[in-house]
This record gives sequence, C-alpha cells and structure tokens, in this order.
Amino acid sequence: MSANTAQSSGQIEARSAAPIIEIVGLQKWFGSFQALKNIDLAVGSGERIVICGPSGSGKSTLIRCINRLEEYQDGKLLVDGIDLSAGTKNIDAVRAEVGMVFQQFNLFPHLTVVENCMLAPMKVRRTSKRKARDIAMKYLTRVRIPDQADKYPAQLSGGQQQRVAIARALCMSPKIMLFDEPTSALDPEMVKEVLDTMIGLANDGMTMLCVTHEMGFARQVADRVIFMDQGEIVEQGEPQSFFANPQNERTRSFLGQILH
Repeated sequence: MSANTAQSSGQIEARSAAPIIEIVGLQKWFGSFQALKNIDLAVGSGERIVICGPSGSGKSTLIRCINRLEEYQDGKLLVDGIDLSAGTKNIDAVRAEVGMVFQQFNLFPHLTVVENCMLAPMKVRRTSKRKARDIAMKYLTRVRIPDQADKYPAQLSGGQQQRVAIARALCMSPKIMLFDEPTSALDPEMVKEVLDTMIGLANDGMTMLCVTHEMGFARQVADRVIFMDQGEIVEQGEPQSFFANPQNERTRSFLGQILH
C-alpha cells in the first residue's frame, strides 16, 4: 500500500521502509482533557503531510509533541530513530534536526535578521561567526530576502518576518520541518509569498508536516492530507481522493465549511 492510497482512517504506510517519524499509540492530556487519543502515524523521509481540522482538534499539539515542545503521557514517538521518551539528551538531539515555524514569528527584536539566523548554529552547533553568517545569507537568499539581512524584525512586513523565521530554521540544516499554521497571522496579501517559499522547500524534497487551512497548498504540495477532530486522526489520504471523495461525515462537514 502506497502513501498515495486513500484511507478512511488509521495509518497509511510511509514511502520509506524505515519512517523518519514513527508515532504509535500517542496519548496526551491537559489535566482532565485528552488532547490526543491513540495517534498512530508513520512519515517517510521526504514526505509532505498537511494536517487540517477544526480548532481544538489536536493538530498543533501533535506536531509540538514531535520535538517535545509538549510532553505526552503515553505511547511511542521516534524521530529519525531517536526515542523521545528516553531522556533530555535525546530531546536535544531531535530538536537539532527538526526545524519549526510558528504562527507568530518569534524573532528576537533586538537582533538583526542575519543575527537571528546566526544564533542557533553558533550556540547549538558551535559554528564560527563567519561560517554562521555565510549559512544565514545562504538561506536568506533561499527565501528571497538577502537584502533585508541587516534590518531589524520590526522594519519588515509580516510575510518577510515569517520568511526570516523559515530561513532561521533552515540554518540548522534540519531533516524535518514542522509548520504550525504559518500563514494564520498574516494579512491575505502576504500569504502567497510564504506559501511560495514552503512550496520551494517541498520541491527540494524536505520532509514537512504542516498544520494549515490553506487547502490550495495541500492540493499542490501534499503527498498526504490528514484530518483530525477531537484528538483523533479521523481520515487521511492523497489529496485528490481526500478532497473529491471524503469517507467520513466529520471530514465532509469540515471540508464543506472551508471549501465553499
């Protein structure tokens, strides 16, 4: 069974024999509220996954568990073969290989754009200042804003700031990129420039998990679309079948609201 075979629920086999992300029976509570319920998911290297669903369905919580920004209470979560339940050393190792872009840009306002991008390679990978600047400029060029390098975040538009956030994550040469509704805080005219940057990453073969309501992006880029509701993976499949023939009533209702 390929990753492009639509399934009404459960897990679709990842494209590689050894998934780069493997989640089995993941459970997450916030107090008495169960945010994630028995999540099973395997992601192949180079696979592009879009996760959608109503507010409060567990989408952001799931991807935040992948780099342990959220702790989980039960289940197994392996990233590139590293078990995230096995101590802080493993968590640090995973975070060095997993880039994340948030709804808010989270840039340091007192640092220039290039300094924001240089910080993690210097602190985490002990990269020299000169090499870190070269890396930063490489990825600022990659997201098409090298001319903004010496400005401060407040001098940039929202779309430019989000592209800086993407460049900053890429400076760590991550194997996986996580996006948590990266366009939700942007004005409509700024959304396209960020999505175009993400499309470029996808075309380069980056493993990506993206929480978004941008269904045009899902149709264009995703190998698999996952619909979550009430802490569960309700349905998943390749985009054409997912959008044309959703199998679950909850999926049909959600798509009916956002596509019309």
